[in-house]
Amino acid sequence: MVGNVHLYDIDNIDTDRIIPGKYTKTLDMSSFADHCLEDLDPNFRNKVQQGDILVGGWNFGCGSSREQAPIALKVSGISVIIARSFSRIFYRNAINIGLPILEIPEHNISNGTRLQIELESGKVVDGDTEYSSTPLPQVMIEILNEGGLAPYLKKHKTYKL
Repeated sequence: MVGNVHLYDIDNIDTDRIIPGKYTKTLDMSSFADHCLEDLDPNFRNKVQQGDILVGGWNFGCGSSREQAPIALKVSGISVIIARSFSRIFYRNAINIGLPILEIPEHNISNGTRLQIELESGKVVDGDTEYSSTPLPQVMIEILNEGGLAPYLKKHKTYKL
């Protein structure tokens, strides 16, 4: 994957800053793109392009457990999120909806940089600089490759009705 960076290297960006709760009372999840990160960056929706990469700080996605936060980023066009660390529930929700996330505690990634990411190895290339993310377990790679947990379970028939 290759994409341009939107850097918000701020700690504790919570789910309400990702998508304010007042916009989550709909089944039209594509509408989340209109309000994604609006309190943090009112121009985000005008800047983000399909395939872009969001880079955050420590404890990204803290707050509530609702899935709408990673969904909002995904429908906005974000193809992968890199952060210094993630809240555990956000981490699982992102994987479950098929949005790749990588933890890189120490980096010097700049806004607007074009990154190349090898998800399976966790390698992130920023020009001449290479970062190694905390590796994702193989089962999570498989879930992401299937587009999320529900399609993965359906394909592998590991659930009971």
